[in-house]
Amino acid sequence: MEPGSPEALIPASGLWPWMAGAVIVVLVVLGLMIFLLRQRKPNAVGGMVVRNAALAEAIAALAMIATEDARDAAVQASLILRSYLSVVAGDRALYETHEQFVARHDALETLSAEVRAAAEAGLSRLAAMKYAPGMAEATVEEVIVESRALLETLHQGLRE
Repeated sequence: MEPGSPEALIPASGLWPWMAGAVIVVLVVLGLMIFLLRQRKPNAVGGMVVRNAALAEAIAALAMIATEDARDAAVQASLILRSYLSVVAGDRALYETHEQFVARHDALETLSAEVRAAAEAGLSRLAAMKYAPGMAEATVEEVIVESRALLETLHQGLRE
C-alpha cells in the first residue's frame, strides 16, 4: 500500500472560510466587551457611600483634635482635610507641600471654581498657621470650626 499524501488529510476547502469568519467574529465581540467594561462609569451610589464615609471619618477626626496649641491643631486639621481630598477627589494634595498644591493647575479638578478657591484659601490659612513665624495665632476652637466649615464646603462642592 502506498503512503497517503498529506493533502488528503486537509478537509475540504469549503469549511475553512466559515471557521475563520467565526473566529474573527468571536474576537471582535470579545474586544468590544472588554472596551465597554473599561469605559463603564463607576457606580454613583458606591461613590456617594465612599464620600459620606470619608466625611464622617473626617468629622470624627476633627472632633478628636485634643491639643492646647493652635499650630498643632492646624497641622492635624490640614492632614485631615488633605486625607479627605485624597479619598473623595482623588487629589494628591496629601503628598504635596502647600506651595506645590497651590501651584498645580489641575488641583481639585472635581470641584467647582468657587469651592476650589475656598479650598485654596482655607488650606493657605492653615499653612500660614503651621509655618509662618510670628503669625497671630487663632484658638484651637477657631481652627477646628474653620476646618469643619471648609470640610462641609468641600463635601457640598464635589461634582458628580
